[in-house]
Amino acid sequence: MVARVVVAAPGSGHGKTTVATGLMAALRARGTAVSGHKVGPDYIDPGYHAMATGRPPRNLDPFLQGEDRLVPLLLHGSAGAEVAVIEGVMGLFDGALGTDGYASTAHVAKLVQAPVVLVVDASAASRSVAALVLGFARYDPQVHLAGVVLNKLGSQRHEDEIRGALAPTGIPVLGALRRSDEIHAPSRHLGLVPAAERETDSRKLLPKLAEWIAGGVDLDAIVRAAREAPALGGTPWSPVDVAGAAPDGPRAVVAAAAGEAFTFRYTENTELLAALGVDVVDLDPLHEATLPADCHGVYFGGGFPEAHLEALSANESLRAALARALAGGMPAVAECAGLLYLCRELDGLPMVGAIDATARMTRRGALGYRTATSASDNVLASAGDTARGHEFHRTVVEPRAGASPAWTWHDEPEGFATPTLHASYLHVHWAGHPELARAFAGAARRRARG
Repeated sequence: MVARVVVAAPGSGHGKTTVATGLMAALRARGTAVSGHKVGPDYIDPGYHAMATGRPPRNLDPFLQGEDRLVPLLLHGSAGAEVAVIEGVMGLFDGALGTDGYASTAHVAKLVQAPVVLVVDASAASRSVAALVLGFARYDPQVHLAGVVLNKLGSQRHEDEIRGALAPTGIPVLGALRRSDEIHAPSRHLGLVPAAERETDSRKLLPKLAEWIAGGVDLDAIVRAAREAPALGGTPWSPVDVAGAAPDGPRAVVAAAAGEAFTFRYTENTELLAALGVDVVDLDPLHEATLPADCHGVYFGGGFPEAHLEALSANESLRAALARALAGGMPAVAECAGLLYLCRELDGLPMVGAIDATARMTRRGALGYRTATSASDNVLASAGDTARGHEFHRTVVEPRAGASPAWTWHDEPEGFATPTLHASYLHVHWAGHPELARAFAGAARRRARG
């Protein structure tokens, strides 16, 4: 059984990521094996988790993965760990709109039977914090609030006032953290800047973050609360079991976009490809001039190519190599950032040109879960197949869809698809849709066989 705890908050901006990542780093610093998990589809926070834990990043999302897979995925992702720290999303009870909290942090906490530690930004209140916390504790009796961490306190008097107000509620104060100018992660239009884009700074910050958390949070009390979680039934999710019998023939090689411009990729997607006979190798479009030797497919996940436009465009050698390979039928899957990179241009600068479209930044963002239907038979899906994914960007591709779209949702076509290419804004977690991994891996293996 893995001990586990959920780090939640009343809303965004209270310090969930800072406290959750710091908790992971502090536990690891004292010799505790800890795994990090993120509620929801977000890629950015898990990057910091991976740096803090030394383990692959993991997500838990009932919409993307299915309710019945959450416990198996948690067991898989926490294998070998003593404590699993699960960072929530938005406010504790905030889920998909119009669904009564589906896919919220509270929903996930109940599914995995984990106690919740509430992080509260106390910078603009004192005794009122107690009323807020008490409301959260009583709102849903099925959610066990193990205690609260007071964040951004101004002084000892400030802390004492809130502790005094909380005392009659019986809700334990598990931590009290002062404001710190040193503990800060820069933000961008879609949230924090990914850890991979500031790896040196992030690694320097981690020891300070661990020390800050260890000095203000009762780590022993957090671990005790985590260990009080009941035993979980079921067996761990296994990419090998999902893949089935090992495929015949040679293994394929798929180049997956990586580096500072392409930081978003679900760990289980790569694990499934490996179990399906594909060796996934990283390809950094900022710095590598050619595709790997004997490459049989390319996988472009998410990231921030718009933050690295000049360097991506200047790498003419790789752009040309990709254009030739894709024109020659190399299987390709591109999500969001990958879609932008494969267009003719992004914000006026030349990109790969494998897709006859242009892309540009826009002030208005697109964000939300999507239930999509495959519009055609293509390298990733068959016509009529459905998939649940999410969309998260502030760009526009013109035209929105090709003659053969990748998906349709809300009765609108989206993306570009052919028998060898699938490019779309939609991010899909393949643990929830392993048939997509099978299709792409099969195409890559067929190319490997020649």
